[in-house]
Amino acid sequence: MVPPAPPSDLAARLPALRDALAARLGADRVQERVPLAPFTTFQIGGPADLYVEARTADELADAVTAARAAGVPVFVLGLGANILVGDLGVRGLVVRNVAQAVTVSGTALTAESGAVVWPDLITAAVDAGLSGLEHYPGIPSTVGGALWQNLHFLSPAPLRERTMFIEEVVESAELLAPDGTRETVGRDWFDFGYDYSTLHVSGHLVLSATFRLAPADSGEMRRVIEENLAWRAARHPPLGTQPSAGSVFKKIDGVGAGRLADWCGMKGVRVGGARVTERHANILVNAGPEEGVWATARDVRHLIGYIQETVEREQGYRLSAEIGFVGDFGALGPLPPDGWEDADGFAGGVPPTGHPEAHAAAERR
Repeated sequence: MVPPAPPSDLAARLPALRDALAARLGADRVQERVPLAPFTTFQIGGPADLYVEARTADELADAVTAARAAGVPVFVLGLGANILVGDLGVRGLVVRNVAQAVTVSGTALTAESGAVVWPDLITAAVDAGLSGLEHYPGIPSTVGGALWQNLHFLSPAPLRERTMFIEEVVESAELLAPDGTRETVGRDWFDFGYDYSTLHVSGHLVLSATFRLAPADSGEMRRVIEENLAWRAARHPPLGTQPSAGSVFKKIDGVGAGRLADWCGMKGVRVGGARVTERHANILVNAGPEEGVWATARDVRHLIGYIQETVEREQGYRLSAEIGFVGDFGALGPLPPDGWEDADGFAGGVPPTGHPEAHAAAERR
């Protein structure tokens, strides 16, 4: 694998990668300067230098391997949930993973990593009378994203006594290693935790996964699905009219990031087109569809910094961002020394020390 090119050399390497991808996939499959906002649940983000859609696991592996061989940074995009893409876009290659083949054999369900968990994967399992995936409806995720973040939800009503994790039904996965080899690993390889798997640090990419499920009554599984969808709908803003990236801040055991932000009066606070939803103080939404004021990544970053500073000052807890920051955000701009109450569209003003660039390290933790 060639080391990624520094920004000064990247422009010279992109044409060769474009030609290599065109030779493998077809010239019409390789696009330049494609806006990424439509491919994220936040509906925010600038263009990718190069953009391709991988329709099979083999195409996904080929595209990523080609970028690595060319020394061009590559980012694999699934449903675009749980991330914020910078206003200036993403340098290098973005591969949108739409490899979605799903097969069922006995009690095993195997899916390519671009398969959508809800409704596609869950529906396939329930139609086959197999239980284990019905706990995760309504959560925007591909199979690859589910393994990356160890997808989780509360156990069925009425008790909801524990958190259920996707790791409980993962049997194995086929991975693309950093050196370009492909290997099949078992569940233990992932070292799953809360919002964590080895994928965060290993450089491997999921090509497909096999889930070991259990026979069960389809009617009962559909009941669980409906209850979980209703539970989420009451607490999460609808993505169609209030785009979001899900929970912004990491969980704080015993108190909750959303509860801390709520105690500080954060619901409804906004910067430009970014607003804290009234439903949950740990979710920021893009006001564009409802109000015509579309949020920028800069708006979101400023609002994140405002919330962090306010919660730390008033409650004594430091919130760390859970969402991933992808691409080029440009200069957020210095906070003016005075008159900050009306700067950058803040509603209600921000603390003088609340500029998010001061908290870059905390956001990356």
